[in-house]
Amino acid sequence: MLAGSATAAAAQEDIDFKSANIDHVSIQVTDLQRSVDFYQRMFGFSVISQDQPLGIIRLGTTKSLVSLNHQSPAGIVDHFAIGIPRFSKESAARHLRQRGATPEDDPFAGLHVKDPDGINVQIFYQR
Repeated sequence: MLAGSATAAAAQEDIDFKSANIDHVSIQVTDLQRSVDFYQRMFGFSVISQDQPLGIIRLGTTKSLVSLNHQSPAGIVDHFAIGIPRFSKESAARHLRQRGATPEDDPFAGLHVKDPDGINVQIFYQR
């Protein structure tokens, strides 16, 4: 049992950005329903999940591809998410700090760092 736990803990420590992908893109919109209708009509996306208190609707096919946020200013990408396997917030934050970044955590961009131009790059568990 202990050997299995140690292996699982070690797996969480090994952050593998070589197998990363773009998990989703988050867009600020003025009218959630209008944007939901657009993505459903144009691309056949379905609502995957929503967070009504924060005004977020996530759309996609089998997983979230686009996250719509009812925020101002509208029409901007507020973050994109890099999905990685074997993820924990603690190990990802440690990985980022070891490379000179200052990881942040918030309700909209999750665990993220800012790139040199100030864009939020979220680090997300790859599903």
